[in-house]
Amino acid sequence: MIRNHGPGVNPAEALWERIGYRLPMTAFLWVLVVLLVVLGIAGTVLPALPGVPLVFAGLLLAAWIDGFAKVGWLPLVVLGLLTALSFVVDLAASALGAKRVGATKLAVVGALLGTVVGLFLGLPGLILGPFVGAVAGELISNRDISRAGKVGLGTWIGMVFGTAAKLALAFSMLGIFVAAWLI
Repeated sequence: MIRNHGPGVNPAEALWERIGYRLPMTAFLWVLVVLLVVLGIAGTVLPALPGVPLVFAGLLLAAWIDGFAKVGWLPLVVLGLLTALSFVVDLAASALGAKRVGATKLAVVGALLGTVVGLFLGLPGLILGPFVGAVAGELISNRDISRAGKVGLGTWIGMVFGTAAKLALAFSMLGIFVAAWLI
């Protein structure tokens, strides 16, 4: 039998009851929150995972579990804006690094392809993939090994700064959420 759920009732427990389970769904959902946040933080470093959006999804789920009682719309809007900013940072960082050293479009495409290929080669691939891709793209365009090395290094440094900025955004989001939860 489904009870009438009014204000102040935990929406997670209400949903769990509607589908007929008596186990504590809230505990399951908190595990999902932690999993999303941890995967999101990993995704800020690993290009295959949408890092900051996963952190946002986990924090939004955490707010929902509590019925938005502790974390309301204002902190969630701020978290959403930081998530959107992460997309801008992601695109701008490597492009600015590449442009700063005068990279060709093929070098930027090469860095992107090197990142994707590097995913399959583990940590060394993630570190070296963008550099090797940018160098290869620049060599195809320009055939100057010295210039290609500079472009590869500039693109790689841009990606490193972009990753650091996304990590800073993800941890800032966590801090804002915890502050909103505690206050």
